[in-house]
Amino acid sequence: MGESDRYIDNRNYFRRNKFFLGQKGNTLVSLFTINVIFFLVLLTIQVAYAFYQQKPLQFNEEVLQWFKMPASLTTLSERPWTIFTQMFTHTNLMEMVSHMLWLWGFGFIMQEMAGNKKLIPVYIYGGLAGGLFFILANYSIPALRPLLSTATLYTAGASTMAIAVAATTLAPNYKFFRNLNGGISIWVLLVIYIVIDISRLAKINVAFSIAHLGGGIAGFLFVYFLRKGRDGSIWMNDLFSWFIHLFDPGKKTKTPNVKEKIYYETGNRNPYSKKANITPQRIDEILDKINSQGYHLLTDEEKSILKRASEE
Repeated sequence: MGESDRYIDNRNYFRRNKFFLGQKGNTLVSLFTINVIFFLVLLTIQVAYAFYQQKPLQFNEEVLQWFKMPASLTTLSERPWTIFTQMFTHTNLMEMVSHMLWLWGFGFIMQEMAGNKKLIPVYIYGGLAGGLFFILANYSIPALRPLLSTATLYTAGASTMAIAVAATTLAPNYKFFRNLNGGISIWVLLVIYIVIDISRLAKINVAFSIAHLGGGIAGFLFVYFLRKGRDGSIWMNDLFSWFIHLFDPGKKTKTPNVKEKIYYETGNRNPYSKKANITPQRIDEILDKINSQGYHLLTDEEKSILKRASEE
């Protein structure tokens, strides 16, 4: 049994609280909100252009180009912020709904498996990797070079692919719809998603398919290094926390580490060995740590407590 399987068992045993819509700190909902806000802003501007009988091309040249990431490095140097805005930009309702549905399905699993603070970093890593692969494809593939000056990338496709691959890599044995003949494995849905997404984009521009594959590679590498003890989300979350409290005079004080609050049982044991006492408060603290940081960052002692509690 792997770590992800043990975590699923512990989660089911303790019935850990899940994140719900509207719950404070739900990063999955935050990603939804940002994407919807971008879409509504662009839609409002687009409607205004149509109201004044402006051509769609004019909307693209005057507005949308400031949100899409250009493949040309020269143009990108003039609009560096598009590296980030491109991963939240949609102009087609059905395309956005499709991306958000896949994001919800895989993002929910990753949020449960790795904690609430991993989702946005993986989303951003996927978008950045997608942008990098998109640029490399346009510069390296001869058939795409004539289109370099006009090629642009946008939508949450690469970021969603990163979360889909990360969630599947983290918990490959996870199953959806368990009541239907044992359930459908998450890797099956991932394969279906990749086939649909890549084949659809290849008909438009192969560079889009390569960008989404780049996002998937970023998601895989994130989990790979996470298992090696290198959490790529820590610096990003610390930077975000620093920025949020930059102008806050009442910054939060450092919360005590879980290790600082531990309960030991007395009784027959070796003189210098200590055994953690299992209490509801201790279990809640460990589950809160899983919720915020992920199972992989638990100490051996904390994993042992969960294991003994599930056995008892």
